Order: sequence, then structure tokens, then C-alpha cells
Amino acid sequence: MILYIAEKPSLGRAIADVLPKPHKKGDGFITAANGDCVSWCIGHLLEQAEPDAYDDAFKSWKLEHLPIVPQTWKLQPKPKTRSQLTVLRKLVKQATSIINAGDPDREGQLLVDEVIAYLGVKGDKLNQVQRLLISDLNPQAVKRALGQLRSNREFIPLSTSALARSRADWLYGMNMTRAYTIQGRKVGYQGVLSVGRVQTPLLGLVVRRDDEIADFKPKSFYEVLAHLVTDQQQTFSAKWQPSEACQPYMDEDGRVLAKGLAENVVTRINGQSGEVTKLEAKDKRQHPPLPYSLSALQIDAAKRFGLSAKEVLDTCQSLYERHKLITYPRSDSRYLPKEQHALAPKVLDAVLKGAAALVDGCDAPNAKLKSKAWDDSKVDAHHAIIPTEKVANLSALSSHEAKLYQHVARQYLAQFYPAYIYAETAVEVTIAGGLFTTKARQDKTLGWKQLFKRAATASQSNSEDNNDETVQSLPPLVKGQILQCERGELLEKMTQAPKHFTDATLLGAMTGISRYVTDCDIKKILKETDGLGTEATRAGIIELLFKRGYLVRQGKSILATPVGKGLIRSLPESATTPDMTALWENSLDAISQKRLKYDAFMQPLLSQLDSLITQASSQLPSALQGVSSSAPKRSFKKPYKKRAKAKTKS
Repeated sequence: MILYIAEKPSLGRAIADVLPKPHKKGDGFITAANGDCVSWCIGHLLEQAEPDAYDDAFKSWKLEHLPIVPQTWKLQPKPKTRSQLTVLRKLVKQATSIINAGDPDREGQLLVDEVIAYLGVKGDKLNQVQRLLISDLNPQAVKRALGQLRSNREFIPLSTSALARSRADWLYGMNMTRAYTIQGRKVGYQGVLSVGRVQTPLLGLVVRRDDEIADFKPKSFYEVLAHLVTDQQQTFSAKWQPSEACQPYMDEDGRVLAKGLAENVVTRINGQSGEVTKLEAKDKRQHPPLPYSLSALQIDAAKRFGLSAKEVLDTCQSLYERHKLITYPRSDSRYLPKEQHALAPKVLDAVLKGAAALVDGCDAPNAKLKSKAWDDSKVDAHHAIIPTEKVANLSALSSHEAKLYQHVARQYLAQFYPAYIYAETAVEVTIAGGLFTTKARQDKTLGWKQLFKRAATASQSNSEDNNDETVQSLPPLVKGQILQCERGELLEKMTQAPKHFTDATLLGAMTGISRYVTDCDIKKILKETDGLGTEATRAGIIELLFKRGYLVRQGKSILATPVGKGLIRSLPESATTPDMTALWENSLDAISQKRLKYDAFMQPLLSQLDSLITQASSQLPSALQGVSSSAPKRSFKKPYKKRAKAKTKS
């Protein structure tokens, strides 16, 4: 008997659907006509044991116990799903071979591997376990995946990476939470002070942004426009570019702070002639924006529809599991395997039948085109989120489901349109020794952009031109042409405070965390793609901070509460900045790529933990004095309420 162990029932049913019929349904499993069996986990069936499982003394929270570091790690069955573990125990014994059908990511790999290990599978049976990677629950996609089984041993590094993450998070979160909760009680704070290696730096980002806004003092700065006219009485304007001699009167962002300097420029150019000293006209092309990863979709959907990260994830899970309209949603990839391009005609056909409005007034997509998205070197266990071959019935979907399906579908359609081509003209005009510049853009071939004509600019946020300066139409010009400056105009502007984080910008900060890393050496190590948390955890971590009373929403803005601010101000800087956790993610990725060993990651962590606990013990969190807990009451004995999947653990 072959036993397929899926991550969840929906995936198990999708596998069973393509196995020989008739089926026999049991309690927690489905048996096919050929005797093969499909069963499933329900998220993680096992969880890290509580500290008191290692020593009864740890039921009491005392500083002298810390740090608690298990010598031999223990997993324990989750009470609510213990019966399913019993089902799997019986099936594993009966099976002649086992197939790991966890979700195609780090946590999905570990989730099934830990069950196989816990149930005592050893020897040849363990070595012969195979891996099934499914990212589309439609029957034809599942059949293709069944024809591409791989040895589960190939994925040992991925599983080891997830195991290291799980244990490290337990060590850091449990010990730091106990230490600061104990110290918090000494200054009168009665709540549990939850500290996590991802949630706390994320909270730190919000607190520091709030502080920047509170401390911000606006200042005036000045710009000058030259309003120019040609001999044919055609007009346009150009902006003054201060010379190096103006540096003493400018801030670090290149803004002129001295009004008198700008006024002098206005006086000098009024009524003067100017010469076109540089004229560059170039045709530029812009390739289609890549298909979505989960974070990219969450960011765009927050801008376009005002959806939270969790709403996007939950909606995508429904589109994937229930409706089978999109591929695996917890993906961190924006690329597609080249072999998948052969399926493009069927996928495009499904999209055009189910969401024809997406191409109203547009050219038809060309299935033969192959964009930069098709790149095997950038695809591992899972690929970008795209539509499946199933035709959507938009009227049967909820409002959020319909919006997100079409958003994903449009981004996929874009891969089958040519590049957007435009002519850009850059002009420099010299007036009375001063340099003035402007630029103009003219569409030549819309290409993929025609799909986005009726969509909000949020959909185009990946097209790399959304930050361009406003461009104007220009009259015909030639280099050396003499123009007349009708007048100079002084523009007085005020510097603006940073904006409070929103769902979109907070997710953007998590995915591009290297921008917030303070250590220059660490900045060099990190790639822009390294993020705070993972695709699977980010939504849950943001929601967790709200549930714990550390963050609050004001309209679209996300602000820290007094408790959140007090916690961050009580912790050492290393616990509140993303440097450490960004390095963790870098190391965990290295483990999954076989570039780093488990012990090489864990040993430095243990040394760091010793230092952090010593520091916590030596000072009181005075910033929390007089602050009352705004979170729901939780047991002082058990700081963590275990969630259904470790994927949302911080």
C-alpha cells in the first residue's frame, strides 16, 4: 500500500480524486480501488513541548531558570488533533511506501517529515519516502505532479531549515518572554510581555516611525520654475537644478533652504533668453511586471482594495483550496518553470472564458510569447501565483475572491503581451548660467500596459515607473535653439513628515527589510529579497501584534499603542531592530541550500541568548511603569497560545 500524507484534508481529497475509483472513505483517510491510501495532517499535528515537559520546576517563571535550553528536544501531539495522529500511526505501519505531500514550502516539508519521524519510520522505508509537490489542486495538475515524484531525501536540507527555525523561535521567544514578563511585574505591569524574533522587530519599525513623526519639525524649501516660450509661441516649463556652489544652502536631500538664493535665481532669469544645451530623445522599453508572490499580491491588494495581509491570504487560500482557481498561494517566488509555458494556451483560454472583461478593448494575448517570468533558475519548490486551467464563475465568488482572482489573472495575462515602448525626451536649458531641466514621454506601443488602462495604479506598482516625476508635453526642440524665459516662478514647499505605516507599506518593509538594517556589514550580506518573516507568516505576525494590543489601526494607518512603545523602549536595541532576524533568515536559507549546517546556526544563537537574558536580568523595564495592558488577558503561566500551524508562529 502506498500512503500519501497530505498537509491538510483539501489537498488529500485532491490527490484521492485522481486515484482509481471507487473510493472508500474512512475516518481521516480515503482508500482508492487499488488499495493505495490518502490521509492528511491538519496543519501541525505536533508541537514543541512546553518547558515543564523538560523539568517540573519550569512551571514557575523564575529568572534563575533562564535560559531554558533543552538537551534533547521533545515534540508532543496537539490535543485537538491527537485522533488524526492515531489514524496516521496505524496507516504508516500498514504502508509499504510513503509519500510526503506537504505544501511546497519549508514548513510544509517539516510538517509531514516530523510526523513520519515521530511515528518511528526507519531504515529502508524511511530512505524510500518520496516527495509530491502540488501547487494546483485541479485534477490535471495533480496528475502531472504524481508523474514527477522526487526522493524525499532531496528535501532534508529544507526540512532541517524549518526545524532550526522552529527550535530557534522557541528558544528565543520563550526565554525572552519569560525574562521581560518577570521584570515587567516588578514595575507593576501585569500582562505577559510577548517577545519574538520577528514580531518584535516589526513592532520596533512601527514605534520608530511613530517617534519620527512625533519629533518631526517641518521646514521650508524652495524650487524655481522657468516658464519658457519658443519663437512659435509654444510654451513649457523647466525646473532649476542648483549648482555645486549652492551646496551650503541645501539639505542632505538636495533641497534649497535659503529663500534668498531662490529669489535671486528668479530675478536673474526673468525676461532672459535661454539655450537648449542638451536634447536627448530615446525609445525605452518596459517589460511586463512579474506574476505575483504572496507578499507582492498583498501589497498591491492593500493599495488597490484596502485589504489587510490576512484578508488577502485567507481569500487566496479559498481561491486555491475551495475554488481551485489559482495555484499555491503561500509562494515567495515571482517566476515560473519553463515547462509550465506549455500549459499557457489552456490557462489563457480559461481566463478569457471566465474573466473576459480583463481584455476588453485590448489586443488578444499571444500564448507564444515568453516573458522574463519563465526562469527555471529562480524556481524551487514553488512558483509564482497564477490562474489555473479551471474557468472561473465570477458570480459565484465573493467580492474579495473575484477581485483577487482577476488581479492574479491580469498579472499572468501581461506575460503574453509585448513590452511597453515609449519615447522619452530629456531637455536641459541654460539660462543666465543656471541649469534647468525637464522631460517628456510619449507612448509608442502600449503592449502589456493596455491591460492596466482601467486598473488602479496599484496594479502597476511593479512596473518600475510609478515613482517617475510628472512629465509634460514638449514642443519640437533642437539643440542650440534659443528660447525666451517669460518669467521665473518661486515655489515654496514644506518638508513632509514620514507617513504612518499602512498594511501595504508595512508588508513592503517586511519584504525589503535590508533598507531598515542598521549595520553596514549586515546590509552587504543581505539581498533585497531577504525579508522579515516568510510569505506564510507575515500576515499572521501583523495580526498577532494587533491581538496582543501592541498595534492599533486609525483608518488605514497602523500605530503602536502605549504598551507596544513601552515594550520596545524596554528591550535592548538588538531585539527591536531587524538586523538579527534578517541574518537568521539568511542563515536558514543557507541551511536549505546546504551551504550551512544546523549546529553552525544554533551555537551562536545560544551564546547570544545567554547575553540577552543576562542583560534583561540586570535592568527593569521602566518604560512600562504605569502602563496598563491593552491586550486580552492571558495566563501568566503560558505566554503562548499555540496556533493551528507553526507557520503563523512569530
